[in-house]
Amino acid sequence: MKAIIWTNYGPPEVLKLQEIEKPTPEDNQILVKVHATTVTAGDCEMRSLKFPPYLAIPMRLYVGVVRPTRVKIIGQEFSGEVVEVGAEVTKYKVGDRIFGNVGFGFGTYAEYVCLAETPGEMGGMYGSMPADLSYQEAAAVPTGGLEALHFLREANLQPGQRLLINGAGGSIGTFGVQLARLAGAHITAVDSGPKLAMLRELGADEVIDYTKEDFTQRGQQYDAIFDVIGKAPLKGAMHSLTETGVYLLANPNLRKLMWGRWVSGRSGKRFFAQTNSLRREDLLQLKEWIEAGELKVVVDRSYSLAEAAEAHRYVETGQKQGNVIIKI
Repeated sequence: MKAIIWTNYGPPEVLKLQEIEKPTPEDNQILVKVHATTVTAGDCEMRSLKFPPYLAIPMRLYVGVVRPTRVKIIGQEFSGEVVEVGAEVTKYKVGDRIFGNVGFGFGTYAEYVCLAETPGEMGGMYGSMPADLSYQEAAAVPTGGLEALHFLREANLQPGQRLLINGAGGSIGTFGVQLARLAGAHITAVDSGPKLAMLRELGADEVIDYTKEDFTQRGQQYDAIFDVIGKAPLKGAMHSLTETGVYLLANPNLRKLMWGRWVSGRSGKRFFAQTNSLRREDLLQLKEWIEAGELKVVVDRSYSLAEAAEAHRYVETGQKQGNVIIKI
């Protein structure tokens, strides 16, 4: 089978298209023919290992100290078709259309991937695809949708409350805008100018071009601030919260973690940066909303498997609107 092999830590060029042996499922596994996967900012950070030291060191120990050895194929999101099942598998059958996130097992930049019937220690979550959703759209749901749901659940938004989403134009943010709209919140979306029209179409009440204006200097207060990209000035963001507001940080560094918790411990404001533990019921909830027409998937552009490095280069420009897909 064809797969993108991760040959080293570094720029997109370390991703090489190669022919490798097709995997064979064990008794408790299914073999999935992958139809689509995605390129997220997290995939790019993983490829280059551009993490804060407290994350980069354990990741390097897990993947390979000098170069990737334990994990040779990256990619976490997928959609595809079950083409073979192990002798002990009861939840899936050949022909099932499924989608999900494979967790730290990785491996979706390939024509086939073997998955445990029930995700284990490597994490992940998958299930049957939403009806009438294309493979390309379905592949883009799990990470962005589950992350947005995880953080906004903590905000417990009520109708009319004010939410600001910083970095609203990417995979997590576009789902976040729509989920907040379902909750009846007043939404302010922050991103670059070319993305603002799309964000209004998704339901944002106000939009801010961060290249022209710092939202923390507006004097506006919010019941919740969802900082998807982790680049908002933390002191200004905390000052922009109401006295009982919550700051949701999806991409923390150690300094922000420590400072945010220090501030929240001395006021009624809350700071939340807890890692998402993927839940099957959340994936099913996203599926229901999609089938009901209440959530849509924003796809910016698609690439072939052979163009994976080019797709990574595009994502790293920060220009993508919603999701970038790799068709397999």
